[in-house]
Formats: sequence, structure tokens, C-alpha cells
Amino acid sequence: MQPHLFVYGTLMRGYDNPAAKLLSRDATFCGEARCRGRLYLVTYYPGLVLSDDASDIVFGELFCLHTPEAALAVLDDYEGCALPQPRYLRQLLPVTLEEGSVVEAWTYIYNRPVAKLKRIASGRFTER
Repeated sequence: MQPHLFVYGTLMRGYDNPAAKLLSRDATFCGEARCRGRLYLVTYYPGLVLSDDASDIVFGELFCLHTPEAALAVLDDYEGCALPQPRYLRQLLPVTLEEGSVVEAWTYIYNRPVAKLKRIASGRFTER
């Protein structure tokens, strides 16, 4: 199973929630990264939606999970992937590291309407 995970919101380093804590102890930080997409402020957390526009970039962090299957099961639950109408869907996306290398990484894609949400135009959750 692919061990890489791209995060762009409250799962990033420095956040104090159960899922971020899981990453701090059960994953290795690989570096700052980015992927194509649009970022929206859902409430206190963001949602990434896919985009065909190459100028739409979401910035975040790449982790390598020590035990991918176990960690992703916990994270899927945290992200609401198993709800009757899932809040997020986990999908493999190409992610670019700062030095330019590209890796496939699991990414949580927001699965609800965004028409009434504020777009984070910078693509950086920390700049909301």
C-alpha cells in the first residue's frame, strides 16, 4: 500500500487533535509539498477539491506513514470517509515536493458542495 499522505489543514504539524498526533508519532515528515486543487474553508478546517486549472495549487505537507493500512483506517474514520454521505474521499494524487520531485500520495478530497464556502485563494490553510 502507498505509504505517502499529503495533508493541507488540521493534520499538519503543530495542530493539536487526535489525527495530527497520530501522524506525529506514526509517520515521518518528508517535507513541504503541493498539489493541484482549490482550497475552501469549511468551518475551522479546510476542504480540497480537484481542479483542472494548473494555476490552482494547494500547499501542505507530505508524510510517510510507518503502518499505512492501520494509520489510514484511523484517519479515514476521523475524516468521515465512512459516513452515508462521506465528508471526504481518500484518493491518490500526484504531489510535488519543494525540490521538484513528484510522488503519488493519499489525499483527502472534500466531498460536499463548496458554492457557499469561502475559497482560500492562496491555497495555504495557514493564510485563511
